[in-house]
Amino acid sequence: MGGGVFDEDLLAGVRDVSPLMLGVAPFALVAGIAAVDAGLGLAEAVGMSVIVFAGASQLAALELLGENAPLAVVVGTAAVINLRMLMYSASIAPHFADYGRRLRAGLAYLLTDQAYALSVAEFDENPDRSRWRYYLGAAASLWIVWQIGTVVGVVLGAGVPDAWGLTFAVPLVFLALLVPAMKDRPTTVAGVAGGAVAVVAAGLPLNLGLLVGALCGVAAGLVTEVRVS
Repeated sequence: MGGGVFDEDLLAGVRDVSPLMLGVAPFALVAGIAAVDAGLGLAEAVGMSVIVFAGASQLAALELLGENAPLAVVVGTAAVINLRMLMYSASIAPHFADYGRRLRAGLAYLLTDQAYALSVAEFDENPDRSRWRYYLGAAASLWIVWQIGTVVGVVLGAGVPDAWGLTFAVPLVFLALLVPAMKDRPTTVAGVAGGAVAVVAAGLPLNLGLLVGALCGVAAGLVTEVRVS
């Protein structure tokens, strides 16, 4: 459909993802503020957002960096939180199978929860839609807003006194992400089990409590899903 850069399919992706920006923009602001709280400068915070581009794992990594956790723990925790991307990739990959390797690599970099959910639903509803253009419209829009929000958050965070205690926003954002995701028994079990274990294991050395909680939550969710099916 359409050969232009700003064609109907790309603009449809931009249009459909726009309402979600109401949640993404504040999330990016919190990520920027958390980066400042962890001791990162503007260049470091933006570099992290560009390279990682994963909200929940970014916040978890920043929280651990602020607590001087070992790098292996920081990376391991971020990787565990992002395991869901493997499932997203396996699900959406067949829609991009006919495209070249470079294009698929670029699309993979932009993969997020929102871009995945919007795209697979649109592909099922409108089979004639240009898949890569629609996906790019949604995913690239999210990327741009995330980067801008991070910069604003860093600038805002750098000018806010520590006494204001803005770090309370980080756990609130995680709760805002968690509660809507608990839509069925496996995800609910995963959330409850992971949170409970993380709290109990908070005193573990090397700040391993979050990583252990994440692993236990994933395991509990998988076991529950197998039993339910």
